[in-house]
Amino acid sequence: MDSTNLSSLPEESLEQEQEQQQTPPKPQDSQKKPLPSAFASVPVRPPTQSSLQKYSPLDWSGYFDEEKDVSIPDSNDVFHVYMAGTEGAVVFCLHGGGYSGLSFALSASKIKEKARVVAMDMRGHGKSSTENDLDLSIETMCNDVFAVVKAMYGDSPPAIVLVGHSMGGSVAVHVAAKKTLRSLAGLVVVDVVEGTAMASLIHMQKILSSRMQHFSSIEKAIEWSVKGGSLRNIDSARISIPSTLMFDESKNCYVYRSRLEETEQYWKGWYEGLSDKFLSCPVPKLLLLAGTDRLDRSLTIGQMQGKFQMVVVRHTGHAIQEDSPDEFATLILNFISRNRIGPHGVEIPGLRRPLHSQS
Repeated sequence: MDSTNLSSLPEESLEQEQEQQQTPPKPQDSQKKPLPSAFASVPVRPPTQSSLQKYSPLDWSGYFDEEKDVSIPDSNDVFHVYMAGTEGAVVFCLHGGGYSGLSFALSASKIKEKARVVAMDMRGHGKSSTENDLDLSIETMCNDVFAVVKAMYGDSPPAIVLVGHSMGGSVAVHVAAKKTLRSLAGLVVVDVVEGTAMASLIHMQKILSSRMQHFSSIEKAIEWSVKGGSLRNIDSARISIPSTLMFDESKNCYVYRSRLEETEQYWKGWYEGLSDKFLSCPVPKLLLLAGTDRLDRSLTIGQMQGKFQMVVVRHTGHAIQEDSPDEFATLILNFISRNRIGPHGVEIPGLRRPLHSQS
């Protein structure tokens, strides 16, 4: 039989078969040549995605419902926020140093099904613009959060669950510890512990300088963030990385938007005394860690005494909310449900209308 019949379909007509038999064999079909491999009839695989396609940016609108600029009265400060959801408590998200509010995009698309989400670009990050982008002192960043909450909700804010990652986790703890945000109903800190953070500060400048500093395109920056290991979820990187960059016309390339290396004087203030402040916060608390080795002595004792809930998220990097967004969202929603946090505060069973949290 002619080798071309190896890939013939059984439905072919007898006439077609006869025509093939009457057709003289082509030189390349000579019987002297070995029969082709059985794999010769396997369909050709479609070409794989190019780097340009695989690492192309994704728009925020597929995950958040709205974005807006919040102007702070009596200043030139304007903070960019992303919002999602229409009902329930407000999950107010603070990102880490060098990230942006879009760090919470993938998880926000899940959380918004049962709660509202607000993710702000911190001072010196993303699309926010302030009079001094390099003033990343803990006091200034806390005041920024208070100012944004006041500008958005006035004197009667809804129940708020503060969620902070890394540097943002430090800000969240300090805001909660001040006990002046009356509607605060919960605190979630993501992968930041005083002991580990303080010990790593001496290495921070080296870590920052060892990063690739210039990118010919946004796609290259996204690719580097994934292949370099800073993020493990390609989709999250495609959403969040573009907002961490800016185009430098003098260098004709993309560079980092935040200038963290110039803010070293504030780093110690972010984390010093953080564990005791966290334990002193008078609201339900959840600590999410990427590894148990990050727990210091104060938190170990506090956790054994039941002062907060702790969850170790496996197989993830530092940015838990980006690497494991579904699990992160589930943990946040379970925390809200377990502590009966409603749109106005803690829900008291038996009462038709929840009471305002006065803590």
